[in-house]
Amino acid sequence: MSTLRQIVGRIRLQLRGKNHIVGWSMTPNEAISFIKSQGKTVLTFFGYSAIYEDRQGMLRIARSVLTKYSPAATLVNIGATIGGVGAIYPLAKSMGFTTTGVVSTLALEHPGEISASVDQLCFIEDKQWGGKIADSNELSPISKAMVTCSDILVAIGGNDIARDELLAGRKQGKPIHYHPAEINHEWLISRAKRMGLPPPESFWGSVHEVFGK
Repeated sequence: MSTLRQIVGRIRLQLRGKNHIVGWSMTPNEAISFIKSQGKTVLTFFGYSAIYEDRQGMLRIARSVLTKYSPAATLVNIGATIGGVGAIYPLAKSMGFTTTGVVSTLALEHPGEISASVDQLCFIEDKQWGGKIADSNELSPISKAMVTCSDILVAIGGNDIARDELLAGRKQGKPIHYHPAEINHEWLISRAKRMGLPPPESFWGSVHEVFGK
């Protein structure tokens, strides 16, 4: 069920006219079927949704990865938003890649955060941003769609949602490529203060705890 804010978000995205909306409230299987129907290798980037400590360094890693693939045969997929790892979208477009975005319907409440450089956009009906469903080992619908549609999973840093998705991808036997990267120190320290948490002991993210060993 769409909230009023999500309905307003739809209207704003339609008026902006920058993305082809494949579906506003898709099931994982519908999104997977659409993306697979493109007939290309799906290269999905995972990482922080927040600011990187070294944004340019992250983009250099992304460019190095992208140069190994043919734009004609590869679809670049990310989580649709402009923040964090979403900064790869304009880079991928400048290199000639077609881009897709797979994201929770929660993102409709923040339409200004949707990247204008996403060619094809799939909104997955979900009550959370991704990761595992509470008290379960099952992935939420958005994460299920993200992992299953991907052929190659590339992580540049990343926290809990990315970790859960990468672990699921590894379990499915998909190739995982991990590149260490720190989240912005000031942002994470400020977030901890706002939430009444102790200062962070590491800025490398929870993906690093699993894939950085």
